[in-house]
Amino acid sequence: MAIEALKERQTLSQLAQKYELHPNQISQWKQELLSGSEQVFSSKKNKPTPESSIPTKELYAKIGQLEMERDFLKKSLDKWDLMK
Repeated sequence: MAIEALKERQTLSQLAQKYELHPNQISQWKQELLSGSEQVFSSKKNKPTPESSIPTKELYAKIGQLEMERDFLKKSLDKWDLMK
């Protein structure tokens, strides 16, 4: 979306209507892309390491929670099938 806005082939109003968004949101994304694009070409020394940027403990906790919920729903569904 932001790239389309940068190309300026359509107005912000046209893009907003096409993607059902507010023109201000498109403008904001466009500005964020412009201000952050220099980071793409910066040296790798400035980039955070993958280990430091991912909250591993939180992700594993979420995975465990989702597995428990899935198992609970699976058992409930099995009980429902037996009732029919």
